[in-house]
Amino acid sequence: MLADWTSPTVVHGNCRRSRTTTSPVFVSSLSQRPLRYAVLGAGFAGLSVVWHLLKHSPKELHLRIDIYDEAGIGGGASGVSGGLLHPYSPKVKLLWRGAECWKECLNLVNIAEAALGSEESNLEVGESGQTFSEFVVRRRGILRPATNTKTLNLLNDNAQNCLSSCRIEAMDKDAARNLVPDICVPLNTAFYMPDAVNIHPQRYLQGLFLACKNLAKEPASGFGEKELYLHQKSISNLLELEGGYDAVIVCVGAKADMLPELSGKLPLRTCRGIIACMELPDNIRDDYPEHGPSILSDAWLAVQGSRSLLIGSTWEWKSRNSSPYVSIDEALKALEELLPKASAIYPGIKNWRFTRARSGLRAMPPLTSNGSLPLMGCIDDLVSENSSCKYWLFGGLGARGLLYHGWLGNLMAQAVLSCNEHIIPSELTSWKNINR
Repeated sequence: MLADWTSPTVVHGNCRRSRTTTSPVFVSSLSQRPLRYAVLGAGFAGLSVVWHLLKHSPKELHLRIDIYDEAGIGGGASGVSGGLLHPYSPKVKLLWRGAECWKECLNLVNIAEAALGSEESNLEVGESGQTFSEFVVRRRGILRPATNTKTLNLLNDNAQNCLSSCRIEAMDKDAARNLVPDICVPLNTAFYMPDAVNIHPQRYLQGLFLACKNLAKEPASGFGEKELYLHQKSISNLLELEGGYDAVIVCVGAKADMLPELSGKLPLRTCRGIIACMELPDNIRDDYPEHGPSILSDAWLAVQGSRSLLIGSTWEWKSRNSSPYVSIDEALKALEELLPKASAIYPGIKNWRFTRARSGLRAMPPLTSNGSLPLMGCIDDLVSENSSCKYWLFGGLGARGLLYHGWLGNLMAQAVLSCNEHIIPSELTSWKNINR
């Protein structure tokens, strides 16, 4: 269990299969050269792994981490996500290990926010305002109107089993309209999550990377220097890293299946999603309520401020297009799909102006009895069994990457540092048995 783990055994060579861990033991080679890890991907998964590797590696360990991402920090699907953060399914049921994931994600958000706040203070920029380009987290809650009579009872039942740290309050139409005056509540019932938040993903990832850099700069003892480097380049195949690293952690989302060593071997489906960026024209004075929540429905509305919000998302299955850029024709088609869904719940959206569209390619994992869970584990048998380098996968986060990335990134870092796959819950490694 995570609570029982204090410091990992740092191991070279083959991964241990034992479920036990002992106090750190360092072979002589550790004092002669740094332990080198390559993390592929600078999105939610990759930066969470980097943070936890730096945080949990023994202070005496000389560690070098190289991050590879051709698009830079948050340049992939993570950076264009809606940023709505809560631990529940669309039917407000607590997700698998939702409590742990919720707690760890909020912790990382606070760390990123503090790092950016400290940086701004040092630069004498002043306090960060709640604007689209500047805020890290918007703490206004999320509102989920009930729209289907068939699931209303289920929604009510699920809401009774919410976390105390992320409450769900059932309310009638009048109470919902006190939060968002123009909202439609067709069944006179809505579910409000006052503790849920909206993250600005790009800003958050910038803050988390800054926190990683600050952690690497902390004074070291003995040989315990920590080095962190970002390389804006793509890795076309995993074996090109052979010989240079003790471990490679693949966190590239949908692009994992495009690596030749993994192509066709992962039970992932790709899905391209487009979100629309909206703003109120200058001649419209009715701002979105300053303390108004974001909205979940057939289309979600992620509120960025009183005059800016995002609408999402479309679902284009089997797409291989990982570009964040959206053509005019694609944008118009996405608006035709998203605006009717959004206006059915929030009619005021008709007064808003479309400014641009963005897209990301999600890696969707298979559905299990516990829901759609990410794929994790050691993948030496898929890459190169006789390699001195250990290969790991942290992927398939799907549409819930923001919720899952903190806690699972922590587990992945532990597994890599100790070379012990059994630290990872079996629900996340069972995918490897599908084709065996």
